[in-house]
Amino acid sequence: MNLVVVGAQWGDEGKGKLIDILSEGVDITVRYQGGNNAGHTVIVGDEEYIFHLVPSAILRRDKVCVIGNGAVVDPKALLDEIGALKKRGLPMTGQQLKVASNAHVVMPYHRVMDGLRDSKRAQKIGTTGRGIGPCYADKVGRMGVRMADLLNPRALKAKIADNLAEKNDILVNVYRHKRYDFDAVYQEYLGHGQRLRPYICDTALYLNAAIDRGKKILFEGAQGTFLDIDFGTYPFVTSSNATTGGVSSGTGVPPTKIGRVVAAVKAYTTRVGEGPFPTEFKGSMDEAIRRKGLEFGATTGRPRRCGWFDSVLVRYAVIINGATQLAIMKLDVLDDLPQLKIATAYTYQGKTYKDYPHDGEVLSHVKPVYEVLPGWCADTRKVRSFVQLPANARRYIRRLEELLKVRVKYISVGSGRDATIVR
Repeated sequence: MNLVVVGAQWGDEGKGKLIDILSEGVDITVRYQGGNNAGHTVIVGDEEYIFHLVPSAILRRDKVCVIGNGAVVDPKALLDEIGALKKRGLPMTGQQLKVASNAHVVMPYHRVMDGLRDSKRAQKIGTTGRGIGPCYADKVGRMGVRMADLLNPRALKAKIADNLAEKNDILVNVYRHKRYDFDAVYQEYLGHGQRLRPYICDTALYLNAAIDRGKKILFEGAQGTFLDIDFGTYPFVTSSNATTGGVSSGTGVPPTKIGRVVAAVKAYTTRVGEGPFPTEFKGSMDEAIRRKGLEFGATTGRPRRCGWFDSVLVRYAVIINGATQLAIMKLDVLDDLPQLKIATAYTYQGKTYKDYPHDGEVLSHVKPVYEVLPGWCADTRKVRSFVQLPANARRYIRRLEELLKVRVKYISVGSGRDATIVR
């Protein structure tokens, strides 16, 4: 059965580790949205790998990894990632990694405009500056350069010329930034295309043919539900559909061929950048959890904001993603706490909200209604079965299941592959 792994909070839920584990039972892993603003961390033995564009399943040499058309690709970043993985002994051939010919390309002016645009906003987004948003904007504006264009000199020349005619005017007249030289950009990206030629293909045809042959596919999301362009805490979101709704449009695999959905959540909550965060810790608790959970962005290094588990948010994510199973990550980070809190509702101006509100002003000012549970104050890092968990840890998991109305299948109690309980 094909499956999707999706983040059910604000990203950084530990999807990289989960995908690495689940990819053992599939043939192909597909990234369906986002760009190199993502950061998926996998630890194998003493080795740490951080993936930005390439699916983390690439560590399993008998598997195929695909970057789907819903992703946006910075060719230089992808080539750097491929080169770094080759140096660590991975083959990285066109048989193992495939890139959609109709995926859009992050251009150098996208990266520059990303930062410049955010600098002018009163309500700053806290973008990673990787050019992801401007690239998606050009895609929707029908000005984008696609991977197939990198292999066609005439098409590439025409598209870069059209884009620079507009972008240079904006850069010079709006942002007082220097112009881009056409020849330099054209030659650089023509070169990227030649180096990436072995990887570029029609991945939609490849994936559907593989399914027809009985191959199993794992669809990998980047970011998380509440960074989704439609369902997230807009405007503090990413520029693509990070929910399961992005799978079909981002890969060309129809919904009828998608089976189970595993929603990944931390045992608490984090988010990077600006935006509302109802259950955010105050004072020293924020720093204590950040330090113990190593809560720093894998892509930017920015410290993550930390808070209690928010069942209002996650229940909404379970509904809109059609989650059939839940993975609770980083349970061990809570080992030392004498008591835990779970947000079960919000209040604002005398009104109680049991469902996630889309009104950004409301969400920015709500007060969470907490349910308090006793902690377990015991080390869970070496536990490998649910029955061996401390009683209060089991109680915490079961309470989350009741609130979220979905079964917890996986529980992570450490960073290594083996530090995972499968129920």
